Amino acid sequence: MTEHVPGTVLPLTDWAKERISQGQAFDSLISPILSATGGVTLSQMARFTGLEGSTIQNWIKRGWVASNSTKKYTEKHVARILLINVLRASMKLEDIVKLMEYINGDVEDESDDILHDKDLFNLLCSSVIMLNDRRNVRIDSQNVLDISEKMIPASISGEVRDKLRKALAIMLLAYRSAVLKNEAYALYKTL
Repeated sequence: MTEHVPGTVLPLTDWAKERISQGQAFDSLISPILSATGGVTLSQMARFTGLEGSTIQNWIKRGWVASNSTKKYTEKHVARILLINVLRASMKLEDIVKLMEYINGDVEDESDDILHDKDLFNLLCSSVIMLNDRRNVRIDSQNVLDISEKMIPASISGEVRDKLRKALAIMLLAYRSAVLKNEAYALYKTL
């Protein structure tokens, strides 16, 4: 089974793993696409994520992704869509939205964000790589909370840090549970 950059259909190459582990998933892998084209169209976003265009439009209509007044999706839109896409294999969409609100409040208001969605995506991706590299570590909530604590920048402190630590741990456990679910189905298909 081919691994992908979380939330996308992009193959997880060694080069991509290196960028992700350095906390540069969005900046190295996604921003160049956005910069070259001034944003991505709905059809490009669908190809890039593996989502149906109608799904993306529905998420915007429901207010889960910031409204879009142009035909191009910006960094803000792409990051939120990728975050939701990473988690939707193991969490209900309504719960994902609550988790995003817990971290960043109103999707339309960036002033209440603990961490911009782009930075949250970078943090999640680098945490996924760290989690995957710890092959002999038991994946439970305490170990994942410990990994989350190590990954959060030192500039974030106090109550905000604790909030982000818990949210990141939830995201990592959700990601890992989706991976295990896929592995179970792959094995099931061999019966």
